[in-house]
Order: sequence, then structure tokens, then C-alpha cells
Amino acid sequence: MGGSPAVDILRSNFLPSLVGAPPQSASDTCRVVPPCVGLVREGCVEPFLNARPSLSSAHAQWNGIALETYSTPAISIDRHEHPELFLHLVVGGTAKCEVITRGRSFCSVSRPGTIFLLPHGTQDEVHWAGPIDHLVVSLHPRHLAQSLEETEHETEVELTEHWNLIDGHVSVLLSEMAADLNEGSPAGALYGDTLATALSVYLLKRYAVRRRTPVVYKGGLPAYRLRRVLEYIAAGLDTNISLSQLAETAGMSPHYFSELFKQSTGQTPHNYVLGKRIERAKQTLRDPERSVLDAGLEAGFQNHSHFSRMFRKIEGISPSRFRADNASIRTR
Repeated sequence: MGGSPAVDILRSNFLPSLVGAPPQSASDTCRVVPPCVGLVREGCVEPFLNARPSLSSAHAQWNGIALETYSTPAISIDRHEHPELFLHLVVGGTAKCEVITRGRSFCSVSRPGTIFLLPHGTQDEVHWAGPIDHLVVSLHPRHLAQSLEETEHETEVELTEHWNLIDGHVSVLLSEMAADLNEGSPAGALYGDTLATALSVYLLKRYAVRRRTPVVYKGGLPAYRLRRVLEYIAAGLDTNISLSQLAETAGMSPHYFSELFKQSTGQTPHNYVLGKRIERAKQTLRDPERSVLDAGLEAGFQNHSHFSRMFRKIEGISPSRFRADNASIRTR
């Protein structure tokens, strides 16, 4: 399943589009929309809904995963195919839902917490009888397979199909990803990548047709690998560091890198990077010749309001106040 030309084009362009490559055309009328939760209908790649999402990961540069949220009235989504692993979480509203898939039809009541987990190639149509708030995710098979060293040699891993699933762990991870987007992704792509990796590992353990149990490693990163990673972070604080880049620098899968990095440093990769960015910003703020805007940009914050909010959250004062306090110390 999932072997149509439109599916192949979407899948071949999904990962490059997340790192800034321009979208390519499936035909004059069938356009790959980067990077969104896409469906294939009548051979054409289309967005999940013909409406602007209220939240989107399109500019977050996450690796191999797209997330969107929508609020809709009663709505029907005509027959379509999912070219990637598809997750749908109801985050608000309760409504009767009719699903038609694989030649069968069934009805249920969708309420907050209801999840659809659909492997790529699933074909269906869905009808909601009332208003629903949707959180939808499209996950590339390579991201799923490469999250663990046990499966990284595989191009994709088959998951079981579930309708009306309730799984609090999946719900929490998806909600955290949405919250990171709402906050402007202050750690860049790193936190979203970390959550996506945690989601992939959990799905492999819980819902793979052939379930994987990750090996537990202890003792942290070898000293030379940790040093290499820390030097990479220090040199790239002003860039959008990703989890895959750090894992590649360490020479291991994202999941194991995250586990061992935390054992070595006592912090998750994204918290460590965020802390180093704040420290870099504080150094710049102590320089009377540099502005608050300079401090945020040089520390890797691309949005001034996000920088100010995160600085206040960690330091307890605004960047401007920190700068003013240090200026008063110098003049005493």
C-alpha cells in the first residue's frame, strides 16, 4: 500500500522540505505542500483539511514529523489515503463519528483523548456529526525506524491500526509538542525533535506489529563523545541545532543519545542547550555596547518576544532588567 506516484513524491520530499528545500510538483495540478500533514486523494497530495490550521509545525524545522491543529464544525473528510503514519487526537468536543475503511463501516463517539493511529497506506473516509478540535500528526517511516538502533537498518516499521484508541502517554507527548509550538519553540527544533523521538520509541514498543524492546544502556556517554557533542553545541548556539545532528555527532541513534546525554550531564539535550543559550545571552547583555536584540539573536533566539519570555522564566527577570542591573554595578 502507499505506492502511488503522489505518495512516493510526498515521501521523498518530506524530510528535505523540513530543512528548507523548496517543494516539488507531483504534476501541474498536484503540488506537494511543505511540510504539512498531507493526504492523497485521486492521485493528488492535499492538506489534511482545506482550511488554515490554527497551529502548525511548518516553520519549526522538525525532522520527519508534521503537526497541525484545527477546530471544525460537523465535517466530512472524503475518501483518502495516508502516505505517512497518521495520528489524530481529539483535543476538544464530543461528537458521533462514522468511519468507512477496508470495506466496512462503524460508528463511535469521539471525545477528548480519542486517538486514531493509522499506518501509512490506510484508506478511509470520516464523518463527524458535531464540532471537534483536532490535533493531527504525520510521521515519516524513516523517522520511526531510525529512532532506535535496533531498527535503524530498516526503511520502515509496520504498526498496528487503531481507531478510538485511548493512550495517555501518546496524548501527553502530542500535547507537549503543540505547547512547544505555542511557545515559539524557544530551544529551536531540539525539543520538538526530542518529543518526536520519544513518541517514535513508544510507538515501536507498544504498537509495532513486531514490538521492539530497547536495550537499556547505563554509564553515560564516553568522555570523548561527550566532549565532541559539547564542542558542537558551543560552536552552534546561534543555529537551529537538531537532535539528529547531536546524535550523529555522538555516533548513535537519537534515543540512545538522549538517554546517555542525560546520564552524563544531568540534563536533557534541549534543557542543556537552552541553558547555554541563556548563559550566552547574559554574557552579551553585560556588554554595554550590545543591545538586548543582539543578545537574543547571538544566543540562537530568532524571536525577541520568545527570548524575553524564556529569559524571564529561567532568570526571574527580563533581559532589559538584567542589562540595567549590570550597568548599575559597573558604575558603582
